[in-house]
Amino acid sequence: MIRRALGVFSGREWGLLLVLLTIQFCHVLDFVLIMPLAPMLMRSLQISAREFGLLVSAYTFSAALSGLVAAAFMDRFDRRRMLLFLLTGFGVGTLLCGLVDEYALLLAARVVAGAFGGVLAGVVFAVVGDQIRPERRGTAMGVVMGAFSAASVLGLPFGLYLANRFAWEAPFLFLGGVTALVIAGTALVLPPMRGHVAPSGGSAWADLVAVARAPEHLRAFALTVGIMFSAFSVVPFLSAYLTENAGLAEADLPLIYLAGGLATLVTGPLVFGPLADRLGHAPVFTLSVLLGIPAIVTVTHLGPSPLWLILTVTTAMMVMSSGRMISATALVTGIVSPRRRGGFMSLNSSIQQGAAGAASLVGGWMIRGGTGGEPIRGFALVGWLAVAASILTLLLVRLLRPAQAEAAVPQLDEVGAPPLAAPLEAPRRPARAGADPQGERT
Repeated sequence: MIRRALGVFSGREWGLLLVLLTIQFCHVLDFVLIMPLAPMLMRSLQISAREFGLLVSAYTFSAALSGLVAAAFMDRFDRRRMLLFLLTGFGVGTLLCGLVDEYALLLAARVVAGAFGGVLAGVVFAVVGDQIRPERRGTAMGVVMGAFSAASVLGLPFGLYLANRFAWEAPFLFLGGVTALVIAGTALVLPPMRGHVAPSGGSAWADLVAVARAPEHLRAFALTVGIMFSAFSVVPFLSAYLTENAGLAEADLPLIYLAGGLATLVTGPLVFGPLADRLGHAPVFTLSVLLGIPAIVTVTHLGPSPLWLILTVTTAMMVMSSGRMISATALVTGIVSPRRRGGFMSLNSSIQQGAAGAASLVGGWMIRGGTGGEPIRGFALVGWLAVAASILTLLLVRLLRPAQAEAAVPQLDEVGAPPLAAPLEAPRRPARAGADPQGERT
């Protein structure tokens, strides 16, 4: 099974995917690392919980705003150059987080890191869409999105070790150094990627408006919002609910993320990715949502429970959430033409960041208690909100259709090597004489 799942890529494709995986790992770890550092940061910088919350949201809102700006220009530049530019800015922002010792400066550093790091995901997924054929794209997304699991299983424990061993600045300095190595690897391994670039007589903002107004794109954006509400209305409050209501010891909290991270690290590239390629992205998305709904309901209604039960339901919820994201990302990547994929994915990433913040805000409004050992109230209602959002995504996913005559862009031809992915299937309808498969005059 493993050979069948992972043996579908050529050596050059594996090189591409591993570089993209390391890029994802860096910016995902940078985003999640600050959360468990809350006690150290609050004590060291003498800040309140509300001020710490602003440190977390500063990254998200900065990423959302920069994504909107980047979407207008993303498809006008070589993807390799764009990755190197964003990685450099992200690395500088991460290093600044480890070099400052004042709250205001740290807040500014988080804004810088978010402005560059938040756009990276859009470029990464655009590259996968450009270079990997649709019938292998689910598996490819599973590999690249394994960065989320790797950050939870490997990155967070090591980052916390560095913080406890030295100071809270240490993990940011270490991650800045790792990012420098990733920049070097990206420059060495990836070739120029200009196959998607086409001359444009219009303005960049006109192109962005065209991307944003397309009905198929609007449906994909709505799907993204629904997915974020089905996850981020629940996840930010999960730890507090499990400790205050379900009786989970605070010392056992890492087990939740270790078990979930390990499970998704395996099921993403070896189960959901290949299944999406074999059965179709939409059917696997539907299956993941339907299997995930009972897990959401159970988690948000838990009373005092044994550790094994808590681990079972939380791991099931994380696994199904991972499967949903893999199939959904592969699906929405395929509904847009390569010429506009970078701008679309950047805009989709921006909407994703904003929707995650909005979902967390709405979930927080619905919850009461949780202070001074008081049980949390209203989490069951949050769970039903997540279920309603999940059902909405089942309706939205049925409305999405792949881009007609989609083809991977043979980028590597530009440097004299075979393309990462050969051109795909023929158009669904015959092309006019003198026109290419996309309907453009030759």
